[in-house]
Amino acid sequence: MPSFPKDFLWGSATAAHQVEGGNHNNDWWDWEHDPASPAVESSGDAIDHLHRYDEDFALLASLGQNAHRLSLEWSRIEPAPGEFSQSALDHYARVLDSLDAHGLTGFVTMYHFTVPRWFAAQGGWLAEDAQEIFGRYVERVARALGDRIPYACTVNEPQIVALGSYLNGEFPPGHQDVGEAVAVNATLARAHRTAVAALRAGRGSPKIGTCLHLPYLEPLRPGDEADEGAVAMARAVMVDHHIDDLRAGGDVGDWVGLQYYTRTRMDASGGALDTAPPPEGVETTLMGWEVHPAGFGTMLRRIAEAGLPVVVTENGIATADDEQRIRYLDSHLGEVERALAEGVDIRGYLHWSSFDNFEWARGYAPTFGLVGIDRTDGLRRIPRRSAHLFGEVARSGDLVTLRAAVGMSDGS
Repeated sequence: MPSFPKDFLWGSATAAHQVEGGNHNNDWWDWEHDPASPAVESSGDAIDHLHRYDEDFALLASLGQNAHRLSLEWSRIEPAPGEFSQSALDHYARVLDSLDAHGLTGFVTMYHFTVPRWFAAQGGWLAEDAQEIFGRYVERVARALGDRIPYACTVNEPQIVALGSYLNGEFPPGHQDVGEAVAVNATLARAHRTAVAALRAGRGSPKIGTCLHLPYLEPLRPGDEADEGAVAMARAVMVDHHIDDLRAGGDVGDWVGLQYYTRTRMDASGGALDTAPPPEGVETTLMGWEVHPAGFGTMLRRIAEAGLPVVVTENGIATADDEQRIRYLDSHLGEVERALAEGVDIRGYLHWSSFDNFEWARGYAPTFGLVGIDRTDGLRRIPRRSAHLFGEVARSGDLVTLRAAVGMSDGS
């Protein structure tokens, strides 16, 4: 008997700037080319998904996936304030038609980290009219493409935008200001509601959700007043603010996306928001993150408290060892299986990522893809064994083949 529902959505995810290539008109392109930024290289041509999307979707479908998450590049669609590119909208119409033709249920993200250069110059998410500007963009997308969008994702990881762009300075504009970070976090929660209204007014009837990055937070020293206080502060901003907002009522959409990667241990000895490295000897990823599947299970149950059906919109691992990725899939899908058995309303799982891609300030070194990319051979796509095993899970609705593969690799 399959342990996952027959209509469960199985797929993987990308973001436009990380895969398309040639996104010259956004804030990240400027950031990559600023010698003072922490970005190690340019996104350049990325993996040329801009031109290869149809063959890429055909490949993902052939691997057993039935859903796919992607994002629209705002700077292509609105290259100047209030000036919309029909050519870009037509391109994305072809992209979404291709998804449908290959039997992939589309999850379409309106905002995934990049903003047009002109929006950034006007103050970005700190601008007084940021909501109005974002709403205008989403309204235009909804009017042109809404009937081609089964699932709309409004904002990708509002907490990470606030943290990376306005607190630790890793993302553009590179600010380090707690007040700005808290303000932008709240602004992006409101941006979700703005986008919901704009999408409702457009064509079609997409099911709408926001995509929340929820880390599993713990004190480095349980019982330590400062560490416990740091956890409470971080949890209030990164977790509780967004879940409470969804619970507050009004039209907050139809589902909520969970994005989970690791446990974060708060160490207040050097500063209220400092974090500790992973414990010595634990399994880590190329990003330096601890592999901690139990935290995933905890956050699946926590996000369900928002009162909406849950879709895992990102979960994955950067590794040079595909056997590690296979073990990761087994342990983390096991958490989904257990949560479902307990009655948590989970509708799908979208692995991060479909392909090796541009990992923001870290460049191309961290490899997250179920499908590898040979950058020395014309960006050749190389499906990994993990991609085939994930497809077996998608086709069968159970973890039997995946668990057998893990058992064989560890000798059990």
